[in-house]
Amino acid sequence: MRGDETLRRCEWCGSDPLYVAYHDEEWGVPVRDDRRLFEFLILEGAQAGLSWITILRKREGYRKAFDGFDPEKIARWRGTKIERLLRNPGIVRNRLKVEGAKRNARALLTVVKEEGSFSEYLWDFVGGEPIVNRWRSLKELPAETAEARAMSRDLKGRGFTFVGPTICYAFMQAVGMVNDHVVSCFRYRELAG
Repeated sequence: MRGDETLRRCEWCGSDPLYVAYHDEEWGVPVRDDRRLFEFLILEGAQAGLSWITILRKREGYRKAFDGFDPEKIARWRGTKIERLLRNPGIVRNRLKVEGAKRNARALLTVVKEEGSFSEYLWDFVGGEPIVNRWRSLKELPAETAEARAMSRDLKGRGFTFVGPTICYAFMQAVGMVNDHVVSCFRYRELAG
């Protein structure tokens, strides 16, 4: 988190130190590492119906419980592991979401086998480079875009779950496929440059 409280930020991060640090250090920063992309995809799916701050507060619990987001380990989860996870207060204990992580890990491994890397596959939806938007207020930000709809369709077709267009767009924002910081935010200029 940047120490200067006079910096202008996107309003959505409010004043919670965890949220501000996430905004200042992670949100919108391009991610090209397969495992980190998988982590964000799983966390965005876990967030469905909840607030992002809830997921941020449980993020370390997810990292421990979800084997560091290693897709090979998650793809091999057995029923006993899933049952243990459903009793773990460090994560969102939703059976469909937990089982969806295993399904997504298997689908990811197939993508890597077919496409070479999860990162290259995902970044193709935005032509390999971040889309830089010029929003003046949060009200202008869309819930989904054509690119997010295309990503959602393709992911679903490959067997992924919890990847609707709104989740995909939130994912794209988080991993820097789009720069959706408002133009008055200090991070907009840093990431657009």
